[in-house]
Amino acid sequence: MLQKFDFSSYKNILIVAFIIRLITAIFSQGYGMHDDHFLIVEASASWVDGFDYNHWLPWSPGSTGSPEGHSFTYVGLNFFIFSALKGIGIADPKVLMLFNRLIHAAFSLLIVKYGFKITEKLSTKKNAVIVGWLLALLWVLPFLSVRNLVEVSCIPFIMWGIWVANKSENRKRFFYAGLLLGMAVSFRYQVGVFAVGMAAVYFFQKEFRGFIMFSLGVLLVFAITQGLVDYLIWGYPFAEFLGYFLYNSNEGLGYLVNYNVLMYFLVLMGAFLFPLGLLLAAGFFSGWKKYITLFVPILLFILFHTIYPNKQERFILPVLPLFLVVGVMGYDLLKQKGFWKKAWNVSYKIFWVLNIPLLLFASFTYSKKSRVESMYYFYGKETTGLHILHESTGESPASLLPKFYTGSWTISGVARKDPNQLLTVFEGLEHHYILFCGEQDLDRRIDMYKDLYPNMELAQVCEPSMVDAILRWLNPRNSNEYIEIWETHIGETHSD
Repeated sequence: MLQKFDFSSYKNILIVAFIIRLITAIFSQGYGMHDDHFLIVEASASWVDGFDYNHWLPWSPGSTGSPEGHSFTYVGLNFFIFSALKGIGIADPKVLMLFNRLIHAAFSLLIVKYGFKITEKLSTKKNAVIVGWLLALLWVLPFLSVRNLVEVSCIPFIMWGIWVANKSENRKRFFYAGLLLGMAVSFRYQVGVFAVGMAAVYFFQKEFRGFIMFSLGVLLVFAITQGLVDYLIWGYPFAEFLGYFLYNSNEGLGYLVNYNVLMYFLVLMGAFLFPLGLLLAAGFFSGWKKYITLFVPILLFILFHTIYPNKQERFILPVLPLFLVVGVMGYDLLKQKGFWKKAWNVSYKIFWVLNIPLLLFASFTYSKKSRVESMYYFYGKETTGLHILHESTGESPASLLPKFYTGSWTISGVARKDPNQLLTVFEGLEHHYILFCGEQDLDRRIDMYKDLYPNMELAQVCEPSMVDAILRWLNPRNSNEYIEIWETHIGETHSD
């Protein structure tokens, strides 16, 4: 069957990319990290229900009354997604997230589509096929593509904009490319550094019309999404962008400095595994002159994040596909020498041997499973006046639990983080349920509460997924904990 399969077909690449993302959207439940859930899903879904989880809106109770520096563009689009789904009667949180992942999976196909087209336009069909397959099946991309991660959700606009800027000689292309990059910047402010890099290349190449049209396109979209929207919400334009700038000027420099200047190059290379990642880096730098319109904005983006004190691996994701594109095209210039060609052939085979198992593992990964399941337990239950105690005095610090999966924003709760605290945390406070997080001293902790709530009984056990357990084993700071839910049966008469 594989012998009849046309691996050079653009259509086949897209079909396979779609299938693996469909599988991932169905089976890879949960969320990847704090930001893709609590800053996007919890915020937007709560707005649909008339609440404001993060207290971002100026009219919300608990709001500080000043913008905190979060662009409303992407979270606003998720608000419309959840509004539309709830408008047709879908309320179950897991079903809502399934459709949300499916939408993101479909949108992410643009990364594969334009990665192929850009490479074919600037290089060869052979290199485009390599890029296409790598973007379609890179072990981490399907998993990231179905998450609500703004660093990934902005990539289709970047790739689309790059394609528009290169597909023809029509000078209007610069303006249209600017519109698309402007949307990417509106999703993720730091992409502005990439856009500045593109504009700088046009300027120094004396493509002044392109420089002006591209800049106008970026600024127009930014003015609408950040100027007009913020004016309607805050009463003055660019409120959130200014809040973001002020926060990073005052607080951002207080982060613990990471002195590893190669960190982001290592992340980019590591994503493509060893030794292929090293060869792509060699290709990236060897192709700098020929592909300078892509090289400069990518390098500027990497250098900006390298210099900035707060460093997280996900920050570099917006340029991951383009690093691959330039890496493959640049390496093609080295293949004329026998050593480099042989090195590529061996590395490419090793990559697929390593990548396929990782791809399957990541695509079926249920991330943060115990946290999601512990909250989903309460979906469909009467939550008015319901109070939960998050007991986390074992080995795990109190992690933030995803309230979205309860289907209610009225559930209240407190966390017991210190063994020296009262069992109820506050004197006289009663709890309907206790979530015991972590297995350390679990029996002893449960017995203490049985003295307080004699009728207390186990309601549900929420095990972490395999990947959660592995991540915790690799780094105990990952609080992917075992959780037991106990119902206290407050006020019920104890019977033997």
